[in-house]
Amino acid sequence: MRAGPHNALTDVPGVLLGHATRIGGGALTGTTAVLLPEGTVTAVDVRGGGPSTRDTLALDPREDRRAVAALVLTGGSSYGLGTAHGVLDWVARHRPWADPVVPTAALFDLGRGGDFTAHPRPEVGHEAASAAAGGPVAQGNVGAGTGALTAQMKGGLGTASATFPDGTTVAAVVGMNSHHPAVDPATGLPLGVAFGLPGEFPLVPVAPEVIAAGRERLRATFEARRFRAPLNTVIGVVATTAPLTPGQAHRLADAGHNGLSLAIRPSHGLADGDTIFAAATGSSGTAATALSAAPGVFARAIAHAVLAATSITTDWGELLAHRDLYPQP
Repeated sequence: MRAGPHNALTDVPGVLLGHATRIGGGALTGTTAVLLPEGTVTAVDVRGGGPSTRDTLALDPREDRRAVAALVLTGGSSYGLGTAHGVLDWVARHRPWADPVVPTAALFDLGRGGDFTAHPRPEVGHEAASAAAGGPVAQGNVGAGTGALTAQMKGGLGTASATFPDGTTVAAVVGMNSHHPAVDPATGLPLGVAFGLPGEFPLVPVAPEVIAAGRERLRATFEARRFRAPLNTVIGVVATTAPLTPGQAHRLADAGHNGLSLAIRPSHGLADGDTIFAAATGSSGTAATALSAAPGVFARAIAHAVLAATSITTDWGELLAHRDLYPQP
């Protein structure tokens, strides 16, 4: 097993990804669009107690199969679901084979830029779809991860992939906005780095006094914020080249949640809306390999989201990132 060429969702051939980001003017939010090749089998698994989604019932394996051309991850909570209209407009113009269905999951980032009404709108979704491409994927404060937090620390968007000798590729992208921590309290490192591939996370445990100081800084910034309700969600996509049935695709999304549980403890709480989509293009590989690899890949994507995030200060308050709270020597 090794990472794909970009260690990103786009290592699954035919899968494209684009971001639209809004920072400033009271906004700290964005949208990420994932475009899929024709024939992709899709599914979803919703585990959180407070999800914000659109068109997820269309992916129920008990229903007629839909030709889905795009999946959307967005900020803005339920207001952000409107970005799907912009993506749908793009799909209608560029993917005539697709059904008019754009499954979407939103995370809560309202007010984090200072203006509670500054949320992504349809034109932001269209921008994200128009920007979708293969190749390297920007991580951190971009797209759906722009306004994300993780246990009051700055969250973000992360991605990872793995390829196997049998031809299977598994990849994930995640908008990391968890209520509960993704950092090992003993080492100061993201929990997901335990599943890293050789050389992927060249980190060392953080000194106890640095961990203690980081916790105090985080507590102080939390107390100073204007709005502190614990409204959170982790949203993401797991994609594979393996040929899967609709039922197996649902199990792939389920396996992604297993990775979420490995990298965030605890997870799937009442304040979370944790939602993971699955996409199987069917070009090569096996279902067994895809299902066994998905938890580790998703956990790695979460770790990358935490590590790629950068600190930012808005009218809402100071959002400190892992790299500043728990710096490497």
